[in-house]
Amino acid sequence: MTPTAVGPFEFFNATRLWALLALPLLIALYIIALHLSKRSGIRYTNTGVLAAVLPRQSQWRRHLAVAMALCSLVMICGAWARPVGIEKQPRERATIVVVLDASLSMQAEDVPPNRFETEKAAAAEFIRTLPPKYNVAVVELSGSPSLLCPPTIDRNAALTALNVMELREGTAIGEALYVAINAIGQAPVGENEETLPPGLIVLLSDGSSTVGRDAVTAAAAAAESGYRVYTISFGTENGYVDLDGRRENVAPDHQALREIATAGNGRALDAASAGQLSDAYGDLGSDMGYEEVKTEVTARWAMYALAFAIIAALGAVSMAARWP
Repeated sequence: MTPTAVGPFEFFNATRLWALLALPLLIALYIIALHLSKRSGIRYTNTGVLAAVLPRQSQWRRHLAVAMALCSLVMICGAWARPVGIEKQPRERATIVVVLDASLSMQAEDVPPNRFETEKAAAAEFIRTLPPKYNVAVVELSGSPSLLCPPTIDRNAALTALNVMELREGTAIGEALYVAINAIGQAPVGENEETLPPGLIVLLSDGSSTVGRDAVTAAAAAAESGYRVYTISFGTENGYVDLDGRRENVAPDHQALREIATAGNGRALDAASAGQLSDAYGDLGSDMGYEEVKTEVTARWAMYALAFAIIAALGAVSMAARWP
């Protein structure tokens, strides 16, 4: 439900504020009652005896009690209209970027049904196991890496990005890591927050770079920004692909991926231990941020109404009681 602004306040049911029209009527009745009480005063010549019999009424106490009672009614009407307030709610700012190898070598079938489908299935399982409040992004690794899904908590969007991936020429791991670093910078942050969100880059690949900037240097740049880089290697030593009528061996370059993980202050895993991906986000520290959210604050207004009512009651009691 969209709140309605009434002056400096907002209410979910602002039409209920019409009840406040009763306040001018109550004030008018109070003024009339004061006027009538003055005209019908008791005539008594011996004022000394009268003062001893009847305690002197304090006018300011009476006015204060009435004013507090009216303020209490205002707060009750406001609470009935469901007021809107701004509250800061904790939010996970952790961002995980999954970098998937889409180079032609990933069509090798040594990991059934093939490396490409296996890595996408492993990535999908990993994304599903992430804490719901973590942001996740997807980067396609090829000769020209691209960000397929910016940081989001929408798991369906990330899984859809996996499904639309296609095999392409080239392997630019270094460029893909720079894309991942920039992606973490796109993660949503709250107002008045200056620190970058914690980030983790998970690289799933079968080899080393063939084009682009140096991957180890890129991993080191990620570490300097406070982001860890984990690598998951796919494939076996006997993997091959048929390209342009020639059969080429595409054994995974485990050493290159280990160097990337070391420079990125992370760890190197392999396809056989894809289940260990849960360890990757387990090592990521949780950085709680805050975002401002509009929420109903009826209880707060009811508390104010109660406070005014208590003051009004004390004023009425002080006028009725005869203090020594």
